[in-house]
Amino acid sequence: MRCLSLLAVCFLAGCQTLAPKIDEVSHEPAPVAAPAQAEPPAPSPAPTPAPAPVTEIAPQAPAPEIKTMPVAMDWLKPGAWTELPGWKSDDLKAAWPAWLQSCSVMQRQSAWRDVCAGAVRMTSPEPEQIRAYFQRRFTPYQIQQAEGGAEGLVTGYYEPLLRGSRSLTPKYRYPVRAPPDDLLVVDLGDLYPELKTLRLRGRLDGNKVVPYFTRGDIEAGRTPAPGREIAWVDDPVELFFLQVQGSGRIQLDNGDQMRVGYADHNGYPYRSIGKWLVERGELTLDKASMQGIKDWAREHPDRLPELLATNPSYVFFRELPNQDGGPLGALGVPITPERSIAVDPRATPLGAPVWLATTRPNSSEALNRLVLAQDTGGAIKGNVRADLFWGFGDDAGRLAGAMKQKGRMWLLLPRDYPLTSGGGRNGL
Repeated sequence: MRCLSLLAVCFLAGCQTLAPKIDEVSHEPAPVAAPAQAEPPAPSPAPTPAPAPVTEIAPQAPAPEIKTMPVAMDWLKPGAWTELPGWKSDDLKAAWPAWLQSCSVMQRQSAWRDVCAGAVRMTSPEPEQIRAYFQRRFTPYQIQQAEGGAEGLVTGYYEPLLRGSRSLTPKYRYPVRAPPDDLLVVDLGDLYPELKTLRLRGRLDGNKVVPYFTRGDIEAGRTPAPGREIAWVDDPVELFFLQVQGSGRIQLDNGDQMRVGYADHNGYPYRSIGKWLVERGELTLDKASMQGIKDWAREHPDRLPELLATNPSYVFFRELPNQDGGPLGALGVPITPERSIAVDPRATPLGAPVWLATTRPNSSEALNRLVLAQDTGGAIKGNVRADLFWGFGDDAGRLAGAMKQKGRMWLLLPRDYPLTSGGGRNGL
């Protein structure tokens, strides 16, 4: 009865796992946001972005240790470095700053402390030195699907730029909202350890907890809580896709840029507006991309509220410091263009190095490289599943929007990493 009651609570009032940085609508044929109520290459390669600044690691004053979560062997197949496509040819130096970013957090776990300390001691290493470091200290494990097989889906995301203002004006009238005061978030793990990754979202109606308001309610102004707008933008379609990506920048008229990132959401699963348009014959499947949806919306402004309301999920934001580098990922460090991925943390430990073998957007050209599992997303579910961060701006957006490739993944774990022989999805 207890399990049945918990499932009923999640179904009626909304449970979700982690912040839903949702995929582009075209990336998933089914709804692609975090569960709620308790979610090819371009013809020529994109320019290599400058590496994100590295968070300083201070070994002389270590942070308190965090217990290392054992990884189940159920979906891991021990491999050899020679099995990794392109392992000898990748410029590992391009991934090194991202690995040090991971270590700034991972050093607090006993299983990662020694390998991270070894990385910090390496001053400006060359690719061959980095390759030798990983081969000496790590073991590659090919990640398998739960149902069998080693091939999965690789999509992409990016950081968009919008135009806006910190105040409401006739030009800037679509609000970027912070979490409202009446949004309740209950961590179910406080009551039931087996549900430690689930959170309940809702609101009080008298003495009852009920689901929070839908996107349609929020955008129509039917919510009783006062607004908590942190900015206003000029385009409701771009605002919608800002919510899809989960983070972005807003160009202000005074020349400044405001950075915003995911803060919370209303507890409903994302529903694909692209799928809705296809089902009604408004778009063909090949046109149901981010750009195709934007074009349709601008040709049918009178139907835009109807379209957007078909997705009940609504994302709230917070202003972030205007620092260099990419937006903050779920690991809490800036993510690096073309070297950071979002993963399902039930299958791949956050912060871990991963060898990704896929192809560039809309292409058969190989894209094999070392990446870091530094983010999560509501649409990123499954063992062999990755969302590659392409960077900031329109060029990155075009690559991300076209990325829907098959791929394989190898998890690189320290040689003494604790492994278990079972227990479901990594013991969770």
